[in-house]
Amino acid sequence: EQEIENSDKQIARMMDEIQKYYVGDREIISKIVASILSSGHVLLEDNPGIGKTFVAKLLASILGMSYKRIQFTPDLLPSDILGTKIYRPAKGEFELVKGPIFANLILADEINRAPPKTQSALLEAMEEKQVTIEGETFPLPRPFIVIATQNPIEFEGTYPLPEAQMDRFMIQLSFGYPKDDMEILKRRISWSNDDPSSQATKIFSPDSLIKIQSLVE
Repeated sequence: EQEIENSDKQIARMMDEIQKYYVGDREIISKIVASILSSGHVLLEDNPGIGKTFVAKLLASILGMSYKRIQFTPDLLPSDILGTKIYRPAKGEFELVKGPIFANLILADEINRAPPKTQSALLEAMEEKQVTIEGETFPLPRPFIVIATQNPIEFEGTYPLPEAQMDRFMIQLSFGYPKDDMEILKRRISWSNDDPSSQATKIFSPDSLIKIQSLVE
């Protein structure tokens, strides 16, 4: 019980810290945080420029997680996400060059702009918490969370995620546009510092987050 009480206090501190930098719908942020604490991945469907990158970086810094952003494009290859093996003549062996998937929190930006084969490379990693590169399996860091964004399906040049792949996400949300001019102004002020990690206080570490995730499970 004491452990649960301490966790609740930590989570409350985290929400307070987020609110210092993010001015917007607290319920949306609460749902994203709840998903992360439940070891679940998040899918955000929104137009570009709504501040999703800012929120992902802010969460990563407060949660003490390593962070990578992957911009999905029509020519992105699975190896651009996972990594590859390169032959080192001096050593006489192949060496793994890790891709951006090897981080605690991944922002998969505009995931539906990449072809299905590239999408599936990410989605397999989400399911298995490991990746296979040229026949060898490598575990991903723990905790491992993906926040993916996709453009509305009416955008040109998008590849809709199949239903089976949508199931990999615990929740699907939309920030929506700010409701009024004052909220737009507040958001702009909040986002004026592109790197919130330089100011935000770290509330968790990967180990403490894993403990809370195990309590939730």
